[in-house]
Amino acid sequence: MTLGFSVETLLPHARVSGPLRMGLLRLTESEWLDPAPDLKERAAAFDAHPDSVQILTEGEEPACELAQLLGKDSLEATARSHWEDFCLLTQPAPGESYRLVAAAVGFPTDWHLTEKMGRALHAVHEPIHGYAEQLSDGVDRFMDRLRIGEIYGRTNAFVMPTGDARYMPELPADKRYANVTADNAGASLFVRCERETLRRLPKTGAIVFTIGVYRASLDSLSDAAVARIASSVGGFLAGEEARRGAPAYAAALAAYASSRLCARAA
Repeated sequence: MTLGFSVETLLPHARVSGPLRMGLLRLTESEWLDPAPDLKERAAAFDAHPDSVQILTEGEEPACELAQLLGKDSLEATARSHWEDFCLLTQPAPGESYRLVAAAVGFPTDWHLTEKMGRALHAVHEPIHGYAEQLSDGVDRFMDRLRIGEIYGRTNAFVMPTGDARYMPELPADKRYANVTADNAGASLFVRCERETLRRLPKTGAIVFTIGVYRASLDSLSDAAVARIASSVGGFLAGEEARRGAPAYAAALAAYASSRLCARAA
């Protein structure tokens, strides 16, 4: 079992209900990064947003090591030549939390890199409902134990009103999803999966966290995929559902999924 490079192949591994979990899978070297990146879309993102690359002083050496590992001369060149965004985390001292010290993020999902730089991992995840209570300690233990040569991956899934790779909404959820109905949900709602991986660099010991963004409209997905994402409605904790904007699209998504099921049975 491994993680693919599309919403259809990632969605079966994504958490769509219940408590937060890491849901990690062991990956091989060949499964680490997308073999067929859209470099034109990557270039457009970094050209339009030069603040998408940030490196603190303590992140300079890990950033150089990552670039050399992938045959590039800088963190930005590395991110421009791959589909994934790259974040580098270092531990100031044994037992302390890892901190975000360098990053190249062309396709953020409603977060600002400038607000995260230099912060500890638990602080980076503060907006995620339940992270501190359900996941923070486990993540810290995993990071401490991650060995050189190991690569792990996971994925998540969101329902969005756009298929844009860069998702930085300015309007509240009720306005973002205002035009979504059961009749048009297939074309107006998109599933967005973040394919995330973790590995440790051998020289600096920094941890590389990659994020590959994949999007697909509901009507381009299989019945099984639509049914799975529809099961996320009502499956998360109340605070998390509100953060995801679920109340604004839940009825339309449920009705669309039901119509797909009825059409298959007919």
